[in-house]
This record gives sequence, structure tokens and C-alpha cells, in this order.
Amino acid sequence: MPRPHIWLWMLVFVTYAAAAATVVINAMDAPYRDLQRTPAGVQASQEDRAIGAAQMVALYRARSGAPFSALPAGTTLEVTWPDGSSETLRIVDPLSPTGVVPVKGTQREKR
Repeated sequence: MPRPHIWLWMLVFVTYAAAAATVVINAMDAPYRDLQRTPAGVQASQEDRAIGAAQMVALYRARSGAPFSALPAGTTLEVTWPDGSSETLRIVDPLSPTGVVPVKGTQREKR
């Protein structure tokens, strides 16, 4: 029987691997640039950014090989908006059309 500390290290490894999963999406790359509601950048309202990000997430899922398991709750996205600004967003509810929220303090103007 393995010692308890082995189980602890396994738990730490699995937790770290799940937390480190970040998807990078550039809104100017095909096919995301053709979406209707992609906001201009971090200066857009939080609601508009969340809706634009939700559209990108839906497209990402549709194009993946496993759309129902792609991007579960807790996944973070690094989005580069059409104006070159970027921010990190988190998926909070994969079943909701607006289940993506911006992570406060991660909005960055164009570099």
C-alpha cells in the first residue's frame, strides 16, 4: 500500500496540471475574426467582453474533437482582442451562453 505522502503529491500534481491549462485565443485569427459580437478590446464593457469571449469559446468547442468536454468550468483563456489588448477570462459555467467572466486585474492595453 502506498504511503499517504505519495497520495498528497499525486493530488498536488493533478491540481497543478488542471490549473495550468490555459487556452490562448487571438480574436484576429481565423475563424474568430468573423464573429459578430467580438468587442474591440479591454475598453469595451465587461458584459460585451464576456459575450464576445463566450462566442469564441463556443466556436473553439465546436471545432474541437470533443465539444462536450472541451473547456470545462475553471479553464482560463488568454484572449487577445482585435485592438491588440489582452486579458484573461475564466469559464464559470460551460452550459451558459454567458458563462465566461473576465478575471479582474488581467486587462492589458496593446503592447
